[in-house]
Amino acid sequence: MTDNPTPSPFAPHPAGPDATGTGTTDFGFRDVPVADKKPMVRAVFDSVASRYDIMNDVMSLGIHRAWKKIFVTELGAHPDLTLLDLAGGTGDISFGWLRAGGGQAILSDINASMLAVGRSRALERGLISSLRFAVMDAEAIPLPDRSVDRVSIAFGLRNCTDKDAVLREARRVLRPGGKFMCLEFSRVQVAALSPIYDAWSFKVLPRMGAAIAGDRDSYQYLAESIRMFPDQETLAGMMRAAGLERVSVRNLSGGIAAIHSGWRI
Repeated sequence: MTDNPTPSPFAPHPAGPDATGTGTTDFGFRDVPVADKKPMVRAVFDSVASRYDIMNDVMSLGIHRAWKKIFVTELGAHPDLTLLDLAGGTGDISFGWLRAGGGQAILSDINASMLAVGRSRALERGLISSLRFAVMDAEAIPLPDRSVDRVSIAFGLRNCTDKDAVLREARRVLRPGGKFMCLEFSRVQVAALSPIYDAWSFKVLPRMGAAIAGDRDSYQYLAESIRMFPDQETLAGMMRAAGLERVSVRNLSGGIAAIHSGWRI
């Protein structure tokens, strides 16, 4: 940890890890060695996996379900199209894709505990036959070039150490004409919402995490990670730099969340 003061919730996007994987990166409002972030993120989600879905409902007052429904609709499911769901966790996006008529989906996550919950949910819903499960690092996707039609990542990109690598890998595995989509908490666009949102994030959520999931620290990290995530225009620029084209942004709930999309042409 550095001795720097806590950054503003509206601080600019911090520099990512350097090409050698050395130096520091953000873990919430803390700077940590690059090599330490993935194990730390894994520990967060190991801790919250069993109550992750309950906490999503509580944290967003259920609004995340509406956001995900919009997101899945914009993915454009079709039986002839395949989906790679990065950081797919407990399966909401993959399940939505299959229910909308999409083809084979790969539900992937770096965290095996989250995928175990996703597999159980898929069995309960009768969706297991159309799913593959893979413990996978989104920064180094073990799939061939041009092998899938859609790549999604929902509420996962902010937890990745090298976000630029994730975007490059997403483009690499897309077939020409394929679409990448990211759903993530973003920068609030309505000034009146900001103080309410900050109070909810930093005063209420950690207490809920302690009461419901028995883990205050993990939910403190999740709130901080949202503030450290690139804003809408910065992320759009990162997507273009990764080679994605026709990049667009759709704000949800006043910018509390946003959908970013881009195509491999």
